[in-house]
Amino acid sequence: MRDDLENGLPTCVSVAFSADPDSETAAREAAAGIQLDDTCFILALLPAALDPGTVARVFSEMLDTVPVFGCTTAGQITPNGYETDALLLIAFRREHFRCASTLIAPLKPMGIAGIADTMARANSRFIHTAGWNRLALVFADGLSKQEDLLASVLESVLEGVPVFGGSAGDGLAFERTLILHNGTFHDNVALVLLIETDLYFEGLSFDHFLPEGHELVVTEANTEEREVTEINGAPAAKEYARLVGCTVADLTPQVFAENPMLVCHKQNHYVRAVSELKPPHTLGFLAAIDDGLIMVLGRGKAIIETLEAELNTRDVTGARPDFILGFDCVLRKLEIEEKNLGAQVSDIFRRRRVLGFNTYGEQHCGLHMNQTFVGVAFYTRPRGGLY
Repeated sequence: MRDDLENGLPTCVSVAFSADPDSETAAREAAAGIQLDDTCFILALLPAALDPGTVARVFSEMLDTVPVFGCTTAGQITPNGYETDALLLIAFRREHFRCASTLIAPLKPMGIAGIADTMARANSRFIHTAGWNRLALVFADGLSKQEDLLASVLESVLEGVPVFGGSAGDGLAFERTLILHNGTFHDNVALVLLIETDLYFEGLSFDHFLPEGHELVVTEANTEEREVTEINGAPAAKEYARLVGCTVADLTPQVFAENPMLVCHKQNHYVRAVSELKPPHTLGFLAAIDDGLIMVLGRGKAIIETLEAELNTRDVTGARPDFILGFDCVLRKLEIEEKNLGAQVSDIFRRRRVLGFNTYGEQHCGLHMNQTFVGVAFYTRPRGGLY
C-alpha cells in the first residue's frame, strides 16, 4: 500500500509497506509502492516471518535501479504506528539525500584498526556537497555482541559526523539477525551509511527510567558473551529476582523490560537490558557487561507522557520535523504492549511522523544502549544548527 502527503506523511521520503504473510507477495506489494525515478536509496525493514532470500530476489528484480539497504527487525514503525509483521520500505528522495555505503565484515572477531582505516577512507572518498550536512546510520548484526566496540570506533573515526543506529532483530527469537547490502542478506556484519542531506536534522535519544536505588554489582561474568552468573556475590537471576520482588520462575521478557538495570556514564544513566534467563541462574544481556560493573535498578516514569514530550520537537519557526527516523528497542515495545498502551503509542508515532523499527539495541554518541529510543528528526526549514 502507498501513502501520500494528504495523509500527513513526509515530503522528503516516500513510504510503502505490506503486511501480507507471503514473502513474495509482500515484497512485490511494497516494492510496487515506490517511485524509483526520484529515489536516492531505500531502507528495507523486514519482519522476522518473511523469507529474506525471497525478499532480496524480488527487490533485485523490481528495485534494481536504486540501492536498497536494511535489516531484519523485531518490529516495525510504519505510518500506522507499531507493527509486527509489516515489510516497510522508506525511499529517500534524491532531491534531499546523497548516500555511500560500507559493509564491515566480518564483525566478529572485530579488527579495530581495519574498521577505523576502512571508515576513514570511506568518509574521505565521500565528496562533501557545499551547504549539505553529513550524518551516519549504522545497522549491526544484533547477535554479534560487538555493537559497543563498533559504536565507540565509529564515533572516534567519524569525528564531527553524528552516528545513529540500531541492531538488527529477529522478532523475539534471538536466533539470527541479518543485514541487507548489495542485494544480499548477511550475518555477522555491520552496515554503515554515510548520508548527506540539505535538510537540517536533530538527534533524539531518551528512555523513561530513573535510578531506583537498589545496587547491583557484577561479581562474576563472561564479558565476551555478555553473560552474568553472579550479582552481589549471589547467583545472578536469584539476586535480581529478589530485588525485583519475584521468583526466578516468574522472570519473563516483560519483567526484564519493566525492571531494567542502569549504568552511569558521564553523569547520565543508560539501560543494560537483560535479553534472557539461561538456566539455572545466568542472565544474558544486550550490551557490554564487565566484572565489577555497578548498576542500579531502574524505576519507570510515565512512558506515554515521556514519549509525547520527547517527540514534541520543533524548529526555530515552530514547525515540526518532516519525519523522524526511529530506532526503538524491542523491550520498550514489550512493556508498552504489556500495559495495553500500543494504540496510544502508535497514535503518537503517526502524529509525529515516526518511521523505523524495533531493535536489539541502539547506538548514539559512541554508545550502545538498550531500552532507548534513538532517532533523527529531519526538518525542511532552517534550524539554529545541526544538533
